[in-house]
Amino acid sequence: MELLQQIKDFLIPELEAIRQEQSAVRERLNAIDLHLVDQSRRIDETNKRIDRVHDDLVGRIDKVHADLLARIDATNQRIDNIHADLLARIDATNQRIDKVHADLLARIDATNQRIDKVHADMLARIDRVHGDLILRFDENNRRMDRLYEVSVRREEHASMERRVAILEQAVEELQRRLAA
Repeated sequence: MELLQQIKDFLIPELEAIRQEQSAVRERLNAIDLHLVDQSRRIDETNKRIDRVHDDLVGRIDKVHADLLARIDATNQRIDNIHADLLARIDATNQRIDKVHADLLARIDATNQRIDKVHADMLARIDRVHGDLILRFDENNRRMDRLYEVSVRREEHASMERRVAILEQAVEELQRRLAA
């Protein structure tokens, strides 16, 4: 019996120490769980903000695209008007060609050069704007993809807000350039 008491005297304090350590571990696990829940909430909030920014950017891009299409249509109409006007002038010029043949050829050449220059300038500008839009849209898509793949840390949050502000400024700059 005395041996049993000695074993109890030895084991019971050890078991009590193990129970206390287990309680401390549980408390730490609970604190970690609370921290993880808070991080998850922050990630969810950040994802919601990203979704809002994405929706805003898509809306802005659609608006720029619609504006660009309207401008292209207006330019095409002006080109058609210029073309119709040129045909009328050429017909009138053909009636007077015997009197002012040399003068008329010079004026037609000058007019054709101006039309070609305007047409080439417009096509070059449309190509530049279109290419710029595609590059920016692709870059925005890549950035958005990266944002979805990476969990945002608290320190990275301010950096992401600055990047979104820069994107908004770039879109506004692009809108101003297109409006010009």
